[in-house]
Amino acid sequence: MKILFAASECVPFIKTGGLADVVGALSPVLKAQGADVRVILPLYAAIPEQYVSQMKLECEFEVELCWRRQYCGIKSLEYQGVTFYFVDNQYYFGRSYIYGLGGDEYERFGFFDRAVIDALVHLDFKPDVIHCHDWQTGMIPALLKIQYAQFPFYQDMKTVYTIHNLQYQGVFPIKAVQDTLGLGDDLFTSDKLECYGCANYMKAGLVYADELTTVSPSYADEIQTAFYGERLDGLLRARKDQLVGILNGIDVNDYDPAKDPQIYANYDPYHLGGKETCKAELQKELGLTVDPTVPLVGIISRLSNQKGFDLIECVIRELMATGIQLVVLGMGEAKYTNLFSWAESEYPGRLAARFAMNHQLAHRIYAGSDMFLMPSQFEPCGLSQMIAMRYGSVPIARETGGLRDTVLSYNKFTDEGNGFTFFNYNAHDMLHTVRRAVHYYQNNREVWYRLIVRGMTGDYSWYSSAGKYMALYEDVTRPATSFTLTEETPENPKTAPASQAEVGDVKEAAKEAPKAEEKPKAKRGPRKKAEPKAEPKAE
Repeated sequence: MKILFAASECVPFIKTGGLADVVGALSPVLKAQGADVRVILPLYAAIPEQYVSQMKLECEFEVELCWRRQYCGIKSLEYQGVTFYFVDNQYYFGRSYIYGLGGDEYERFGFFDRAVIDALVHLDFKPDVIHCHDWQTGMIPALLKIQYAQFPFYQDMKTVYTIHNLQYQGVFPIKAVQDTLGLGDDLFTSDKLECYGCANYMKAGLVYADELTTVSPSYADEIQTAFYGERLDGLLRARKDQLVGILNGIDVNDYDPAKDPQIYANYDPYHLGGKETCKAELQKELGLTVDPTVPLVGIISRLSNQKGFDLIECVIRELMATGIQLVVLGMGEAKYTNLFSWAESEYPGRLAARFAMNHQLAHRIYAGSDMFLMPSQFEPCGLSQMIAMRYGSVPIARETGGLRDTVLSYNKFTDEGNGFTFFNYNAHDMLHTVRRAVHYYQNNREVWYRLIVRGMTGDYSWYSSAGKYMALYEDVTRPATSFTLTEETPENPKTAPASQAEVGDVKEAAKEAPKAEEKPKAKRGPRKKAEPKAEPKAE
């Protein structure tokens, strides 16, 4: 099985969000399960020199973008046993940013999508499945079926399209996309590429891909509703038979508190002394009061409305009145950086905020925090809650998407659960859940220890999910079964067809009668009702 991952980012080369973690972690696991997996992504200027210096040039060619031709070079690098290809064009990808600032995103990723398809011939690599990720690769399934299907090299290729976040769709003016990809007016209709008067790269993938996936079973259900569907719920309901939710995993080797070199002390579920050290050192590093008895709550997130920060804004004073310490790490909207800057000055020694992308500090927050807060408005999968549990930080989460699939609220009657959850998107529901978690932390250490152990011993690896992807690839590449239905010619063509009841009787009798040698047909007599089939006797 030959698989090509097409994505706009991938660890360890370039990362802005969870997409990079998924592509970087899933590909080597699929390789270990026997697939020939390769990954292709843009060669951004931000990719570290330590990787660029190891790349070798595979081929060079020109990509046709309607009336113009653009240079494309393909470079390669092997990492963790997986071959990575990088699409080189300095005009599109040699910029100081990854996404969204130049106003020509439709052209940048339109070029990338066509370059991915054209590169396969030059690389002499013919994948069975091209697995496309998010809107940046949404035009690949569309172009394959619209413009490349007549070429024998591409005819048997199948596509799988994964939705990582339906909110980001790649919506652009129709004329601009036509001028880039040479797509006719007849393709920009409501059942194809047009979406509310614009071209939509995400919709292109949803319409033309052979199979659709998203990153958790609950999110697959949610996006078929108007509330979560981002105006594409009708299309997703129409393709529900080709839509499946497969839960993401995490890299359990990178996120392993027993051997993580980026935290202050290592520990495991049954020797938690190192976690206490991590908490004390984190409090010192961030200027918090060093106190082992105070519950330390961590947040590592993009600072946006999606992540539920408006709930925190509503009850920030009541939240701090519970006696917690709060640590926030992330970048995003100004209203939330202003909120936490104010709160840091309002609660000195109790709240620390760092507005940066700091991988090492993130590991230390996972290891040093007692609880991890994720009150998301929606969450396709979420990796942070799984990483937090891996490090023994008990999650407090809203029941949505992947959070619902991975965090089970503690039930005091059955002693089941690995965290604390709330259902309604409501600030005071969140506040009540935080108070409940603080109560158990302070008053029932036996339960708290069991929650830590359950979280740390859970299976968050990619192996189970990778098996589901392999089954999906096998299914989508399986040849369709062809068969024909033949009608028996009646003895007398002038005779009207037998009634449905009579046909049913004949079929039933045929099943019961033993197979015998064929004899010349005799004149048909009156039809007898078939005897009921005798039940076999029990031994």
